[in-house]
Amino acid sequence: MTPRERGLSFIVAAGLLAAFGVIGLLHQASVAGGAVAPADATLEAAFAPDAGAEDLVVKVIGSATKTVKMSAYTFTSLAIARALIAAKKRGVQIQLVADERANLVEDPSGKARHALNAVTNAGIEVRLTSAYALHHDKVLIVDSRHIQTGSFNYTNSAASRNSENVLVVWNNPALAEIYLRHWGSRWSQGRDYHPSYTNL
Repeated sequence: MTPRERGLSFIVAAGLLAAFGVIGLLHQASVAGGAVAPADATLEAAFAPDAGAEDLVVKVIGSATKTVKMSAYTFTSLAIARALIAAKKRGVQIQLVADERANLVEDPSGKARHALNAVTNAGIEVRLTSAYALHHDKVLIVDSRHIQTGSFNYTNSAASRNSENVLVVWNNPALAEIYLRHWGSRWSQGRDYHPSYTNL
């Protein structure tokens, strides 16, 4: 990439941040500290397997005070399942829509079904969808104002073996509303998941 191309890339990136109204600091997450959302419009990033990706996802869930809307492809992470269950116990309304094939048909280890059973038995609403070749969204929308996205699947492999990224847009209700509309369309296409056993 030439210096001119690098300069243009920087200008485009800055313009996108301004357009989304998320001008703020870009932090690389380490181990998640207190589960409190920043007060300002801020970006936070983390990476897997060794730069805090799963910790940042857990932090976002831990910051929830009202709602968590979650879209997943595969879902096997016990740390994330436990964070969702803890949020539910705090009185947070949680709804999760995930890919049916990835979590039921193509789950020879049973880890996905185990995680889905655990959160459903904790009172979390779960739906599975087969409306697409892949329901490949990996998104959290928290309190209608914070968005977590990126390549990171909510799985043990993503946390410990894969090269992945997590991006959190804190305090951007306008962007959250766009994501909520997309999430709602996928939720409406899903079918309720009924668990077969309990507990993590």
